Amino acid sequence: MNAAPADQIRLLDLQALDTRLAQLAHKRRSLPEHAEIQSLEGDLAQHRDLLVAAQTEESDTAREQTKAEQDVDQVRQRAARDQQRLDSGAGMSPKDLENLQHEVASLAKRQGDLEDVVLEIMERREAAAERVTELTGRVEAVQGKVDAAVARRDAALAGIDAESATVAKEREVVARSIPADLLKLYDKLREKEGGVGAARLYQRRCEGCRLELNITELNEVRAAAADTVVRCENCRRILVRTPESGL
Repeated sequence: MNAAPADQIRLLDLQALDTRLAQLAHKRRSLPEHAEIQSLEGDLAQHRDLLVAAQTEESDTAREQTKAEQDVDQVRQRAARDQQRLDSGAGMSPKDLENLQHEVASLAKRQGDLEDVVLEIMERREAAAERVTELTGRVEAVQGKVDAAVARRDAALAGIDAESATVAKEREVVARSIPADLLKLYDKLREKEGGVGAARLYQRRCEGCRLELNITELNEVRAAAADTVVRCENCRRILVRTPESGL
C-alpha cells in the first residue's frame, strides 16, 4: 500500500487521539468512586436490613405490650367485681365467701405476675426503640456518604465525557483527512493490536512493540519509497517514518 508521507504522519496524530480516548474510557471505568459507592451501598443495605429487623421487633413488642396490658385489665376488672361481692357478702355462705377470698388473692397474684410481664415487655420495647433510633442514624449517615460519593462520581464522569466528546470530534476531523484505504488498514490493525494501529519509528525502534529493528529490517525500510506504507516485522503495525527515525 502507498500513501503520501504527510498522510502517514497524520496516522500518528490519529493514534494519539485514539490512545487518549482509550485512556479516558479506562479512567471512566476505574474511577475510585465506583468501588467506594459499591462498598457503601453494601454497608447501606446491611444497615437497612438491621433497621427493618429492629422496627419489626419494636412493632411486635408494641403489640405484645398491648395484649399483656389487656390481660392485666381483664384480671383487674374481675378482681374488682369479686371484691365488691366479697365486701357485700349478700346471699353467700361462709364456704362461698372463703372460696371468693381465695379467688381474690389468686387474682391479685395473677395481676402482679402479669404486671411484671408488662414491665419486661416495656423494657424490651424501649431497647428496640433505641436500636431503631441508632440504626436510623447510621442509615442516614451512610446514605449521606453514598450521596456525596455519587455526586463526586457524576462530576468526574461529566468531565471525562466532555473531554471524550472533544477528542472524538478532533478524531473525526483527522480521520477525514486520511485516505480511506490507509484508514481502513489502521483501524483493522488497531482493533487487532490492542488499540495501537500505527507507531513511530524512533531511533531505529518501533514504538508499538518497543523492539529495535535489526540491520536487515532497517535496510528494507531505508530502501522503501517515501510513499510506501511500511509495517513492523515484529508487531505488524504501520511503521511511520519521521526525521527522528535514525535511518
